Amino acid sequence: MSVATDRASSNWSAEDSLKELAQLASTAGAEVIGQLKQKLPAPSRVYYLGKGKLEELQALRKSKDYTLVIFDDELTPVQQQNLEEALKVKIIDRVALILDIFAKHAHTHEGKLQVELAQHQYLLPRLAGQWSHLERLGGGIGTRGPGESQLETDRRLIRRKIHRLKNQLEEVRKHRRLYRRQRQKSGIAIVALVGYTNTGKSTLLNSLSRAGVFVEDKLFATLDPTTRRLTLPDKSNVLLSDTVGFIRKLPPMVISAFRATLEELSEADLLLHVVDLSAGNAAEQCQVVEEILADLNLSDKPMVTALNKIDLLLDKEKSWDEKKATAYLSRRTGPASENTVLISAVKGWGLEKLRKTINRAVRKTEKPAALKQPSK
Repeated sequence: MSVATDRASSNWSAEDSLKELAQLASTAGAEVIGQLKQKLPAPSRVYYLGKGKLEELQALRKSKDYTLVIFDDELTPVQQQNLEEALKVKIIDRVALILDIFAKHAHTHEGKLQVELAQHQYLLPRLAGQWSHLERLGGGIGTRGPGESQLETDRRLIRRKIHRLKNQLEEVRKHRRLYRRQRQKSGIAIVALVGYTNTGKSTLLNSLSRAGVFVEDKLFATLDPTTRRLTLPDKSNVLLSDTVGFIRKLPPMVISAFRATLEELSEADLLLHVVDLSAGNAAEQCQVVEEILADLNLSDKPMVTALNKIDLLLDKEKSWDEKKATAYLSRRTGPASENTVLISAVKGWGLEKLRKTINRAVRKTEKPAALKQPSK
């Protein structure tokens, strides 16, 4: 369920937004049986939806027999509580859905800590609704007081849990800093993969370095960071590091919780931006990545762009023909820069040129050796 507002500044259409939400729902294991959208000046503070659309959704309960409604924006605790009362089904928003997927796909200790922290930060302001039924019973012994007491107890427990998780993640950050210092002493450059979720970053990591990372055609199929050694054409080595994929409306609490992982990007010598060229909204996905990198103060970081999945656009071609692919791209998007490479990670097309481009870009990031002082 999505509400498009007059204030929306995104270039994404409501249809594209709902399509992505359906992909997220499918990744989480839900069966999508319908979609609804509404145009409003602003979401309703009470139900998020307008009254008419809410009644339509209530009527659909009889014919569709749905058991869950997912909203494409973050709901306030009041909106979520009112919707559950009106529809008599479970209500979740985009943030809760993303956190659920993260919890499913986090396998390392660090990944689980990061997801758990984000989940608790999301839950804390929503605790009040758990005890609102006691307030509606009116005053008297055994009603209002115990409800408030239990609510404060729960809040205190979650705050303690958040504090403990932050301390544990701080230890992870310290360990990462030590590890990064060791890498810096070795002089090996770091190339960090970035991109929208499901653009093929893990497939590219596997193709370049034989990493053996799990790959699946789903959003956030892989979550935990992976680093592998890559030998470049001039026989030098770099460390190729994969990080969590970005997505539109990525919750601030997720960015905060994954700070330890995202710090890898700030330490990288070069960013390798992987783009799904076959996506209908590839330009919008690129814009999301650029905005998140700007929020992380990484806009000035050197970057190579790999336009991936060219095989899906040139499905009639049996083999790689770079001239034809380049001509196709030029007709579609205009001439590419020297740091932009057409590839198919799954077929291995264009990877040799990508290695050479990474090699050249890494060399440009190297600091010139200090001149020796003449001996006296």
